[in-house]
Amino acid sequence: MSKDILLVVDAVSNEKGVSKEVIFDALECAIAIATKKSYEYNTDVYVNIDRHSGEYQAFRRWLVVNDDAKEEIETNLEDARINNADINEGEFIEEAIESVSFGRIGAQTAKQVIVQKIREAERAKIVETYKDREGELLNGIVKRIERGNIILDLGDNVEAVILREDMIPRETVRLGDRLRGYLHSVRSELRGPQLFLSRVAPELLIKLFDMEVPEIGEHFLEIINAARDPGLRSKISVMSKDPRIDPIGACVGMRGSRIQTISNELTGERVDIILWDENPAQYVMNAMSPAEVVSIVVDEETHSMDVAVREEQLSQAIGRNGQNVRLATELTGWNLNIMTESQASEKYEKETTTIVQLFMDDLEVDKEIAEVLLQEGFSSLEEVAYVPLNEMLNIEEFDEELVKELRTRAKDILLTKAIASEEEQANKTSELSTIDGINEQLIQVLAKNGIVSIDDLAEQSVEDLIVLDGIDEANAGQFIMAARASWFDK
Repeated sequence: MSKDILLVVDAVSNEKGVSKEVIFDALECAIAIATKKSYEYNTDVYVNIDRHSGEYQAFRRWLVVNDDAKEEIETNLEDARINNADINEGEFIEEAIESVSFGRIGAQTAKQVIVQKIREAERAKIVETYKDREGELLNGIVKRIERGNIILDLGDNVEAVILREDMIPRETVRLGDRLRGYLHSVRSELRGPQLFLSRVAPELLIKLFDMEVPEIGEHFLEIINAARDPGLRSKISVMSKDPRIDPIGACVGMRGSRIQTISNELTGERVDIILWDENPAQYVMNAMSPAEVVSIVVDEETHSMDVAVREEQLSQAIGRNGQNVRLATELTGWNLNIMTESQASEKYEKETTTIVQLFMDDLEVDKEIAEVLLQEGFSSLEEVAYVPLNEMLNIEEFDEELVKELRTRAKDILLTKAIASEEEQANKTSELSTIDGINEQLIQVLAKNGIVSIDDLAEQSVEDLIVLDGIDEANAGQFIMAARASWFDK
């Protein structure tokens, strides 16, 4: 029988292309299952096959536990140490038993175990092989279609899946077609495919340009970013590291050959090639192509830009269903507000009027001085108070005495507002002390988490409060109900 085991191991290992160790493990499992069936009660059976001779021995095992033991498969630590003082919890006590003959193992049982072990080994091998290939493009032949999901045969018994949401909308796919996808995930799962491809990821577009444009592979050009509306339109930004190379021309290719190949791969998706610029405003202007930008206002604080275009180009700038501005936003990373020249002018006039009035009211200056501050780029009291003194002294209309007076007034106003804000905050937090059980320490804890008034407390849930220091579930419920008392009064 030992020779039969070795022959089986050799044959199956060579046929399936898996290691002999996997087959030995499968046979050990099969013999153990067959041996367990000879017992009327639950038993833990372990089988060990000698890898060289094929001889095997079965053992019955008991797991050593430190609490109540299940008699058939566990034993208490104290009892185990009667015979072995060095044994510890989590180890096994083994007792040699008679195993079934290899020839008596049910053929179906052995086959099932071996097939299962082989599948597990093959799946582990696939994960190991492809884990380091995430981010690559893979080619495969459509093997089957399941509920809109495409199963690709990559060869060597390897399958990948393109989920329905990762397929280009309205793309027609038939059995036997060859498809290319971006490998975005390799997951070890018990059933089903483990390699997940995408045909809608922006990275697919970037990889296609890497393949079709040699200058990118040779590092003369660099792709900065890409944004897609899969199957319809996309934008990709490039820059040249060599001033002699035209990045847009290189990507388009002779008579559009390169860009046409990429478009065909993506079912006719139109690709706009955008020239990257280190100036964010110019980059956004390029990204808005084919619409021409008339003016642009950058707001660094909100990371947004107001983009003005001519009236007749507004629809083109926005695009169908907002497509053009959405892609430009994704490509550049800036929030873009598209408007006409007249709208931009109206908004600018409104904002400038507000700023001029702010300076006139808070700094107590006339309109002429307020307009000079605006023209020099000042838009807030903080800027007047804290920009370097030399910058204000360089203003032609201002002398040193006026500059110092403006800065002093701005600082005084800001200090007054800060004090008023602190007093308002203190008044709100003092409301909390009227609730039974809330002391000064709890008020500070609540304030650190943005709860500074009774209304703030009333809007919380018990789960929100019990994570804070010093508040348990009972107190949380009590505090919230007390804060909500005014709701019921109203």
